[in-house]
Amino acid sequence: MAITAPAGRRSLLEATITVVASSGLRALTYRAVAAEAGVSHGLVRHHFGSRDQLIAEALEFAVAESLRETSFAPDDHPDANSFAAGIESLAERSTDMQAFQYELLLEARRRPELREHVERYYESYRRATAARLEELGVHDEAFVEVVWFALDGLVFKQLVLGVDRAESAEVLTRLRELIDSQRTRAS
Repeated sequence: MAITAPAGRRSLLEATITVVASSGLRALTYRAVAAEAGVSHGLVRHHFGSRDQLIAEALEFAVAESLRETSFAPDDHPDANSFAAGIESLAERSTDMQAFQYELLLEARRRPELREHVERYYESYRRATAARLEELGVHDEAFVEVVWFALDGLVFKQLVLGVDRAESAEVLTRLRELIDSQRTRAS
């Protein structure tokens, strides 16, 4: 799913994320994105063609960037201690990116046409979680869901209430212990 956008296109995707994060999906217009990016609104239309395409590509970009910023990339030397590294401060480091994603999730309740994008969002994160756990020797699909939902909930709470580093560290330590115990059971 990794998007490598050219600089101009990337700036439009980043502007889209900023607009939605600060004002919600209903405020997303070509003009709003253009104003945020410092370009003409015709350029936004030219690059994306439709608002739905802009939303889809911005979500794909946001997910790819979020996964890149965490430890969910493949690892040559996986261990439970490195699992979810970067999650504890993800909401702090990329507030707009995370807010954009959650705004889209909530808007999908009102706009069924967004459901497909939301399903891809969840599947991308679930696959990344499963891949990391697989590297660690954990093959339990139900456990993958538990871990993914725990991480998702942690980031959402951080986004809404702010990052409490001590609490986040404690939660992630416990999650790593659960992963270690799951690995031990699988052996």
